Amino acid sequence: MCGIVAAALALIGLSTVTAQAAGCGLKLEPGRHDLTIESHGVERHAVYFVPSSYDGKRKVPLVFDFHGSNSYPAGQLNRSHWDKVGEREGAMVIALQGSLTGSLKGMHAWNVPGVKPIKGIKAEGLDDIAFISDAVRYAKDNFCVDPNRIFASGYSGGGRMLSQYICSGNDAFAAAGFVVSLRAGMPEKEEDGHWRPRKASCHPVKAISIIAFSGLKDNVNPFAGGGGSYWQYGGEVAVKRWAEIDSCKSKPVVEAGEQVSVTSYAGCVDGARVTSYTIADSGHAWPSQRVRFQLAADGDQPIREVDATSRMWNFFRNSGTGGLMAGNTVDPSCPDGAVAGQGKACGKQPSAIATPVAIGPDDL
Repeated sequence: MCGIVAAALALIGLSTVTAQAAGCGLKLEPGRHDLTIESHGVERHAVYFVPSSYDGKRKVPLVFDFHGSNSYPAGQLNRSHWDKVGEREGAMVIALQGSLTGSLKGMHAWNVPGVKPIKGIKAEGLDDIAFISDAVRYAKDNFCVDPNRIFASGYSGGGRMLSQYICSGNDAFAAAGFVVSLRAGMPEKEEDGHWRPRKASCHPVKAISIIAFSGLKDNVNPFAGGGGSYWQYGGEVAVKRWAEIDSCKSKPVVEAGEQVSVTSYAGCVDGARVTSYTIADSGHAWPSQRVRFQLAADGDQPIREVDATSRMWNFFRNSGTGGLMAGNTVDPSCPDGAVAGQGKACGKQPSAIATPVAIGPDDL
């Protein structure tokens, strides 16, 4: 009998050690912090954000935020405001630093496979695909995060890096968001003279929900196509290709507005969705917080208008459900998989369709 009890206690102790080794068990200081991650024998840099609700016991969502060319992690967080969304929603955020040296002091860019860096950026870089995978493993091992709720968003060159990471067969992320940056493989000119994604250069291992934001006045990565050699095919072509990759069966639903229009593909494999927003007065920039997107009313919550990052979060937290839902804010005290409405106890996820509306021009 004593032997059985001792064995049971040993198993309990082992379970505790395993849980702590997986990142849970320790409370972390809230706010932004610098981080060093070893990848292929090289120390790589990042910034991570811990929400004040983080207790090291309940697994939380995690968002990776990829900076553009000639930028850096903290600057990207200042642009996207993912840390503010993370504080509100109880999510951790990690912003990685690309390995290429930018044309300005302290700036960096991503070593996207098969892509020549933009002018002024040194071509010598490290394996950023491997770095992203190493960073995901580091986060799982050292932070109390839910491996099924790890998401990623990218701006400009960071979105191109994220696109190729997924195209290269990596399945680390449950959903991905892109701002002026969505790609679906390397561009190639076909016999009809049109530029399209080379199918052999994009082979994800699973269907993934994609949300993209594009400015129709973007002269760097034009939605209509053209631009640099890394770009060429337009945003609409990229979105259609992802709908094909995700085996979306339904025809796209298009809602055209004066400032914001949205194209949505549903009926995709494993509940994935592909959604693309175009903003008439926006250029090569993260959408201004004055451009708002409307979430439908649900229960005690009235119709809400949110910025692009919050809209992206809403898309992330409902990925794989088969529908885009206007959810209530996550209450950090609720158990995993439950939410709390205003004045309500923890319960199941509500469902309501999200639709866009713009209330002002982009602030470049």
